[in-house]
Amino acid sequence: MFGDDLTNRQARNGSQPFAVVDGIAVIEIAGTLVHRGAWIGQSSGLTSYEGIAAQLQAALADPAIRGIALDIDSFGGEVAGAFDLADRIRAAKAQKPVRAFVADHALSAAYALASQADRIILPRTGAVGSIGVVAMHSDMSGALDQKGIAVTLIHAGARKVDANPYQPLPEAVRTRIAGELEDLRQLFAETVAEGRGRRLDTQRALGTEAAVFRGEAAVFAGLADEVADPATAFRAFAAAPRGTITPRGKDPMMTTAPEDHAQPPVAPAASPAAEPTPPAAVAPPQPAATTLSPEAIRAEAAEVAQVCAQAARLGIQIDAADAVAKGVKPEALRAKVLADLAARSDAAGIIATAPAAGTKESPIVAAAKKSAAASR
Repeated sequence: MFGDDLTNRQARNGSQPFAVVDGIAVIEIAGTLVHRGAWIGQSSGLTSYEGIAAQLQAALADPAIRGIALDIDSFGGEVAGAFDLADRIRAAKAQKPVRAFVADHALSAAYALASQADRIILPRTGAVGSIGVVAMHSDMSGALDQKGIAVTLIHAGARKVDANPYQPLPEAVRTRIAGELEDLRQLFAETVAEGRGRRLDTQRALGTEAAVFRGEAAVFAGLADEVADPATAFRAFAAAPRGTITPRGKDPMMTTAPEDHAQPPVAPAASPAAEPTPPAAVAPPQPAATTLSPEAIRAEAAEVAQVCAQAARLGIQIDAADAVAKGVKPEALRAKVLADLAARSDAAGIIATAPAAGTKESPIVAAAKKSAAASR
């Protein structure tokens, strides 16, 4: 309803709420993501789900728009509104091609949105993932005691002041909040799976344990589809014939404040990639329950070899012959590689910050305009 009002208001002003390049609507998703905020945008360091939804609706309603590009650079944001917007993006791609261009981060809530596109493209250093949720509680009681300040909370309702910052967090409250966050993580993973289909199912999304993946590692993990310069990939998308449907690809942190008095949470970022790891030891498999046919054995061996080749490109050396000889299953091998990749990009202690205020044009839009001008 509110998105409709924003769209109508923009239409009365006679302009579109997004940049248009060769019939492609470019919707920017940048900075910290918040639920409400109308047309609040990148210049403030925030982007609202409300504004993104209005832009999406306007792009779908305009017959001159033949595709939608999500230009994403965000470490995440609020839970409230994120999954509803993800549903709208997923529904939109049934009407017009939707492609996500990551330059350079689509983490947490931003990844929830990116995952609903037909295809996700990121640069070599681009980072995606962080399929998880976090909340923060600050206990100010010790500081207040030192200053001789006593806070008395008078309330009606046993849980009215749960997680207030003036008292230590009770274990029962901590446990309840942790349970709520796990429920939200499950919803997050299910939403990602709805958007990614066979490329990343719910269990594999949960199995990432909120890790962040970069470049080729993200493609290997199923969180992205292609590593390419976003501006170049956008030009290819814009040059596609009208009506072309984007083909399916091969098979930090979501913030939340579950209590009125909980501190706003923050999003973790990725740490720099580590040096290539030495050859990985392959654990022997569990006894198989059934005997495979020769054809199935050959197909499985070929898949193991493919996983080992992909891992080698990512700097993880695994002896394919040894893995086949030990009967290691492709999925077990893939899980081992993903665990190694996740360990490289362990995101600990880095806090997402909003981009500096300014009105700098999106690099994707700027590059597309420059290319168009040169062609004239």
